[in-house]
Amino acid sequence: MKKALCASVALATMAIATTPAYAGTAELLKRLHEKGILSDEEYAELLAEENKPSPAPAAAAAPAGDTMSRATESVDSSRMVRMAASGIGLEVGPATITFSGSVNGFYVHDNPATPTARTAVTGGIASVGANNSSAIRNGLLPGFLKVSVATKQSGWDVGATFGMYPGINSTAWGALGANNGGQPTALATAGIDFRQTYMTFGKPNVGTFKIGRDIGLFGSEGILNDITLLSSGTPGNNVAPGNTTLGRIGVGYIYTDFQPQITYTSPNLKGLQASVGVFQPLSSLTGPAESNSAPGFQGKVTYDGKFGDVAARLWVSGITQKHDIVGGGSYTGSGVDFGGKVTVGPVTATGYYYTASGLGTTVLGLFDTGLPQTGSGVAKRDSSGFYAQALATFGKVSVGGSYGESHLDYASNTDRLANPNLLDVNSSYVGQVRYGLTSWVTLIGEYVHSKAVAHSGNKAESDALAVGGILFF
Repeated sequence: MKKALCASVALATMAIATTPAYAGTAELLKRLHEKGILSDEEYAELLAEENKPSPAPAAAAAPAGDTMSRATESVDSSRMVRMAASGIGLEVGPATITFSGSVNGFYVHDNPATPTARTAVTGGIASVGANNSSAIRNGLLPGFLKVSVATKQSGWDVGATFGMYPGINSTAWGALGANNGGQPTALATAGIDFRQTYMTFGKPNVGTFKIGRDIGLFGSEGILNDITLLSSGTPGNNVAPGNTTLGRIGVGYIYTDFQPQITYTSPNLKGLQASVGVFQPLSSLTGPAESNSAPGFQGKVTYDGKFGDVAARLWVSGITQKHDIVGGGSYTGSGVDFGGKVTVGPVTATGYYYTASGLGTTVLGLFDTGLPQTGSGVAKRDSSGFYAQALATFGKVSVGGSYGESHLDYASNTDRLANPNLLDVNSSYVGQVRYGLTSWVTLIGEYVHSKAVAHSGNKAESDALAVGGILFF
């Protein structure tokens, strides 16, 4: 028998039966058959039942609703499709399928520093160029579409998630795939960053295990609580925009990234929760070739609580990974971060800090090492950073601002002599206004002043304006 929607079966039967236009049960059965609720066989069987000769007057008349009841009861409810209890999704048999997504776009106008010998900063995030630039581009988030499937089997909560993150700008494909950079020419195509592919299984009193590709633990709270996550922040390359802007990446935190992992998350104990994971070892983006023998390790602890009218979220996370160099030698990259978010009435304030060695200062493995002072290995560069921000919401309008810095040290005196213009400090100021047009759509305007200073004293500053919107469902 054809099973369309649960609501179609129940509501169609009730609505047709109670509408005066359908005078008899035969007409009702015809309508149910036409809608595909009754198969040919079931329709014929019930119609024959309806057309049986009436019983002798002495016999008790069958209740008028008997045929109707049989039609409804013939539906196999275990094979129906239902609307999910929450969000956008549906229940199909034993599984719940949910969909979520986002689309955003911004007009970004960038006023870069004029290129001179004194504006050269290796690793600087402030833009440098001869002309201003305009772009229609994604912000720190690309668009995304997530599909999740969840069910319960043998007492375990089981799930799978697939997350596709397409940008609106055309991509110049290369070593970094969809994140390689932009190509603003005709006949080019946008890139899809397939960031999430993972499975989960767990129990409320046991915790949850995750296997696959998803956001990392170290640094994740830094970006997820950043107000530029929904907007632009520092543009990066605005002349040929890629999948995303920088936001505060490299200007307050190191990008956590989406990484292959096996992670365990504990049950939530009165707001306290811990996660620990084994991760695919990452090679340096700028250092020598590696052949790593050990995985990376990351962990995070969070606490969510409410104290009277004050809501708080606190966190600390860490990362460590040994790097084996193909030519000999090794080094260990490690880092720790901590922070907190406090909401009092309409105001939410956030503070974040990290310190690291051999991790870089923008993305994991970028400018993480320098030339050795002695020996065949490499020496690590230390880094640190922070940001502070506040966001106040009054009805549909929110006003926010933040300031952040990232610092990078030399690995050795040899490194200092070889790289005089290496980044010392990246910093930025951000001012932001949001308007909640609907429950899905938020309009955003933003001003960003970015600054990069080298150890040599070289300096570059740039200003950017971004106006656009973001939609979540």
